[in-house]
Amino acid sequence: MFTGIVEEMGVVKTLEKTLAGTRLTILASSIMGDLPIGASVSVSGACLTVVSTTDREFAVDVSPETLGVTTLGGLIAGSPVNLERAMKLNERIGGHLVSGHVDGIGTVHSRHQDSNALYLTIEAPPEILRYCVPKGSVTVDGISMTLNEVTEKTFTLCVIPHTAKITTLGLKQVGDAINLESDLIGKYVERLLQSRGQLPQKPSPVIDVDYLKKRGLL
Repeated sequence: MFTGIVEEMGVVKTLEKTLAGTRLTILASSIMGDLPIGASVSVSGACLTVVSTTDREFAVDVSPETLGVTTLGGLIAGSPVNLERAMKLNERIGGHLVSGHVDGIGTVHSRHQDSNALYLTIEAPPEILRYCVPKGSVTVDGISMTLNEVTEKTFTLCVIPHTAKITTLGLKQVGDAINLESDLIGKYVERLLQSRGQLPQKPSPVIDVDYLKKRGLL
């Protein structure tokens, strides 16, 4: 479990794809002091398990499932990634409860600067937007963010200078893909109401060319 408060921005050293699987090696500094083998770490919103470490880098194995539903498969050497270690129960939760299980991929629809704030509008799939409400929470590339506006196809974020500086959000441009995780509590509430017959069952996603492209299957 995570809070969505990014600890540092790491850099991809290698992304190795072999018949044995995919291994991602990331250069980092401040999180390395407490990142043992077997620990969970959020890499741009995806919860992964550390399989090896040195003083300046760590490696994680990425499953085919994770490659299919996140942007991790498109990383190259030099790509920046947001990093957060698993939360401790005796610390403040500065963001919201984040599982690190990415629900889908969104696309930056627009960005503009207004005074010191960066506004990003993200086009998101229906299975994400169904849980989005103004002033609610959403996880964007592992970052806990507050939703400013929500439409039928998009939501808008207001990114403060600190967040833009220490995370990848400040680097995102129109057309860039981004990992999204819906509010965990909203999903539990929906499931509970469905089991009581007070809500219709969640519709199955439409498997079309666009769906397959967004998941890197075409």
